[in-house]
Amino acid sequence: MPADRVFVNVEVFAAMLRELHRRRKHRVVSGRIKRKPRVALRLRERNEVLAKTGGKCHICGGLIEEDDWQADHVLAHSAGGEHSPDNYLPAHDLCNNYRWHYEAEEFQWILKLGVWLRTQIEHEKVIGRSAGQLFCNHDRKRAKRRRSPLIAD
Repeated sequence: MPADRVFVNVEVFAAMLRELHRRRKHRVVSGRIKRKPRVALRLRERNEVLAKTGGKCHICGGLIEEDDWQADHVLAHSAGGEHSPDNYLPAHDLCNNYRWHYEAEEFQWILKLGVWLRTQIEHEKVIGRSAGQLFCNHDRKRAKRRRSPLIAD
């Protein structure tokens, strides 16, 4: 697994994350040249894609309700992935939007960091309270921009 390395200092870890970001940005920008226009899937094709996972999101495994999902490219559109049912899997809007253009290693680091930070927040560690408050502030601003009615106090 690419995200199984252990780092002894944050500078080396941060440099690795920056390199993964640089590679992703380069791949996305260079892929724009080769990209074909998006083509909407027909209802039959959407049903075929949804059936591949038994009606579950391929990212989180949660049940997909009705038409509240996106057809996520297996080989990213930004990397030249085709617009065909063979190259799609169903994903919740939220899951697909947060996955972005990440390749496996970078996404694994994001998951690993997220699980660790979630534990810090749950156990009310100093870093967890600080990061948790910053996240709540960020998410509240994001929700207001989207006029989301789901803001909880």
